[in-house]
Amino acid sequence: MQLVSRKSRLKGRVSIPASKSHTIRAVAIASLADGESVIRNPLWSGDTKAGVRCYRALGAEIDTADAHAWKVKGTAGRIVPPEQTIDVLNSGTTLRVAMGSAALAEPGPATTFTGDEQIQTRSVGPLMQSLGDLGARCESLKHNEKAPVRVWGRLKGGRTSIAAVTSQYLSSLLLCTPLAADDTDIDITLLNEPGYVQMTLDWLDKQGIQYQNDAMRHFHVRGGQSYKPFDLPVPADFSSATFFLCGAALFGDEVTLAELDFSDSQPDKAVVDYLRQMGADITAAENGITVKGGSLRGVTLDMNATPDALPAMAVTAAFAEGTTRLVNVAQARTKETDRIKCMAEELQKLGARVEELPDGLVVHHSKLRAVHLDGRSDHRIVMALSLAAMGLDEPCTIETAEAMKVTFPEFVSLMRALGADMETRG
Repeated sequence: MQLVSRKSRLKGRVSIPASKSHTIRAVAIASLADGESVIRNPLWSGDTKAGVRCYRALGAEIDTADAHAWKVKGTAGRIVPPEQTIDVLNSGTTLRVAMGSAALAEPGPATTFTGDEQIQTRSVGPLMQSLGDLGARCESLKHNEKAPVRVWGRLKGGRTSIAAVTSQYLSSLLLCTPLAADDTDIDITLLNEPGYVQMTLDWLDKQGIQYQNDAMRHFHVRGGQSYKPFDLPVPADFSSATFFLCGAALFGDEVTLAELDFSDSQPDKAVVDYLRQMGADITAAENGITVKGGSLRGVTLDMNATPDALPAMAVTAAFAEGTTRLVNVAQARTKETDRIKCMAEELQKLGARVEELPDGLVVHHSKLRAVHLDGRSDHRIVMALSLAAMGLDEPCTIETAEAMKVTFPEFVSLMRALGADMETRG
């Protein structure tokens, strides 16, 4: 599928869809709980569909007939490994979180996970090691610390240390260890994206899970606990909002983003601060965030907490006066793609002056030209590149646009509602 994007001005109000990360956490906890939960206003996308299919395979009964209120009858933590391999599609969150859940099964049959081509390039080695330290068994079928991977129970508890190059490793451990028989101690030697761990802790707090947190350097989690059923809404997704924030800051007359809750722990809410540092006109009101387009200036941004925002911020930087440095985000190389390398190459096609750093990008203000672009089958790269075309006199065609369905199937329709001139083909 192609996405064709043209010169545009944005104006109006848009409601941001629900958070992918929260939806998958809600599905996991509801599936491990004892009783029936209701997940209100969830996101239905490729990644969340993978999460639902995965936890159904692990024994939960999940009714998604009502798109606004999923009903989940949990397993009470009693996981039965399925005979069939679980395909997590493109969802790294589902893979990592579900590996921890699968480790709760009684000793015996294993649960096997696989995923698409991108998933099979992403490491789960540190998580495998920690689950092994805590009593489970894990095996990479290709012996490369990546999927396909097989997981046996039973998780007992104990002590482990982990370098959380991705926060998903630590979130997985925090979600499964309360259901282990014994207490667990986790030493964290490296932690990227701590905001996503805080999202997980917020869910544990709502569940009354007992743990001790020493500044995210060490966790002590009491074993023998359980999850209880809940009835809660899913907050709007700041990661999805990033594209509207950046698009409006560059090409907006006046755009209001509704449904965003700044009390939520999602790290990508920092994009509002990034854009303000660049000079964007952003005001917060009771009915949402209002952004007015204008000239932006280059700044230096530490993006360690927000790797998902890198593609959109890199495009924004190309239109900002001066030079922008996006740094301390080396883990962006290990997402669906090497987002640092891919964004440097695609921006260079557009005529941008870009320098690739080991841990980020240096982007200079550039005069861009319309060209044929490759979204690299990465949903965030596809959507970010569509923003660049809004500032050009000729349209850009972006390949692999089907990747948007992974997290944001409504992207084009919501952008069009604000006045964006874009369409999909094929």
